Amino acid sequence: MPRAIRSLAATGIAGVLLAGPAVAPAAAATPQPPAHDRTTAAEARRVDRVPTPKLDWYACYDYAECATVRLPLDYDNPKGATTEVALLRVKARDQQRKVGSLFLNPGGPGGSGTSIALAAPYFLGDDLLDRFDIVGVDPRGVEASENIKCFRSVKDQTRAYAGLNVAFPWTKAEEKAYVAASKAVGKACSTTGKPLTGAASTAEVARDMDVLRRAVGDKLLSYLGFSYGTALGQYYANMFPDRFRALVVDGVLDPNAWIGQGSARNQLQETRLRSADGAYRALREILTRCGKAGAEQCELAATGNPLAAYDTVAKRLRKKPVVIEDPDFGSFTVSYADFVGATLGALYDPYGWQSVVDLTVQLLALTDPAAGKAATATARKALAARAAQARQQRGYDFPYDNGLETFLTVDCTDAYHPKSADAWPALSAKEDKRAPYFGRAWAWGTSPCARNTWTVRDEDAWTGPFNRVTAAPVLVVGNYWDPATNYQGAVSSAKLLPNSRLLSSDSWGHTAYGTSACVTGRIDAYLLTGKLPAKGTLCVGDAQPFQEDAAAGRADASKSALARAGEPSRGEPKRLPPVATPRPAVGTLTVR
Repeated sequence: MPRAIRSLAATGIAGVLLAGPAVAPAAAATPQPPAHDRTTAAEARRVDRVPTPKLDWYACYDYAECATVRLPLDYDNPKGATTEVALLRVKARDQQRKVGSLFLNPGGPGGSGTSIALAAPYFLGDDLLDRFDIVGVDPRGVEASENIKCFRSVKDQTRAYAGLNVAFPWTKAEEKAYVAASKAVGKACSTTGKPLTGAASTAEVARDMDVLRRAVGDKLLSYLGFSYGTALGQYYANMFPDRFRALVVDGVLDPNAWIGQGSARNQLQETRLRSADGAYRALREILTRCGKAGAEQCELAATGNPLAAYDTVAKRLRKKPVVIEDPDFGSFTVSYADFVGATLGALYDPYGWQSVVDLTVQLLALTDPAAGKAATATARKALAARAAQARQQRGYDFPYDNGLETFLTVDCTDAYHPKSADAWPALSAKEDKRAPYFGRAWAWGTSPCARNTWTVRDEDAWTGPFNRVTAAPVLVVGNYWDPATNYQGAVSSAKLLPNSRLLSSDSWGHTAYGTSACVTGRIDAYLLTGKLPAKGTLCVGDAQPFQEDAAAGRADASKSALARAGEPSRGEPKRLPPVATPRPAVGTLTVR
């Protein structure tokens, strides 16, 4: 395990003691390791005065261990109120050669760390599983940890959420309802949701992780974070720059863009992050390659112009949603927002291009009055099956689901947003002009964060700097065609961190780990040994549009399903990691 680089002062003293006076000139000429930043006195005081928790692990989910621990609600008052945090670990297969613990976070905000840790044997490399205890923490307010709850009852929550039951609002009536619902949710989380909504920012989770690093017995943290988990990783690296041995961020959010600094405070967060730009770029590339591949490999190429065909479907649905009547699946309505939302969901998958093509072909037929009966019947049956599946995946009134509230709690307290939710219709329309189709889809997710309705704040939230010189290097991983965390976020984040290395990948889907042997191997090697990939390394995804017939799924993040399946054997084919979206889910076909 590589040691953290020591300060210049400490290194100089050691050099004098070892060399002696006779060789002092040579010692002075020896290149010294670079100085690095240290954890500030204020942050050290916050976490270090919390006694190391004793984790009472117990067997759970067939092949894992679980524990809960109470941590300070406010690290400035360590003896005051507490909140319960849940952990899960899958122990290293080779305990004699164990490196330590590897903490995982799947993103969100609001993704379950305990779920991704339980799924780890299905997607992490076997060398990592051999040498690390895999640890997942449910952040404050999330899943198995003490829950954030912004409403007193499911009934109150359901009534407030009514206007949010679209992928994103398109009509004036939908926008009005969405704005009203956003205000209701923001006010509820700023009142009923307290005190936890004011004490669950990314900075608090980073502090929890540092205390739990001690609790599992690690002197230095090893961390792998996906999507929003890259924000958590960068927060930790800058708040505790001398307390990790290896830290990987994959699918990267630029932390300054996430927060909104200076004049950017009044912008939409999407204006800063440009997630929609990445999604639009990926869609255009898929449709362009479809046209080049020809109709034998891509059915949509038969239209002559797949880009124009997609836009035709979008224009038709903007004018009039499609109503599907099917004897087996029932009645469904497919709107323009449903079409865009389903497209975005498909772009998350490294093999999602086929779904984009199929959906466009089906809706092209159903929105064309001149289409033949056979084509419309086939399209109707396929879309009805897709919509029925989406209906099954939707939540119901019971039990209380706080997924949106955990997302908002972090985003709204971490970041700056426009003052009033009334501004979102005009601002989101501007996003759509810059990044067609997806601008609105990404912009509307933060409307409850408007400053005059979301008023609860975390006084100990971290706002930077994010350019600390870390003792160990940070590996920053960016995917060219990521539809959620724009590749440019990885580029800018790597530039922010002086001691970092950018690993790029020409891959598809959201995040890069598991999309190519090149990416996965280099991440695994760095986590095990600290060795970085060579500068300028560019990997290529194993799957490329219209060149592969094979399909791959993501590892199931459901704990009950994984427990029933049992731990996979060594060498079993891996699936891609479960990655939570960095926004409220807009990736399914919404069914009214």
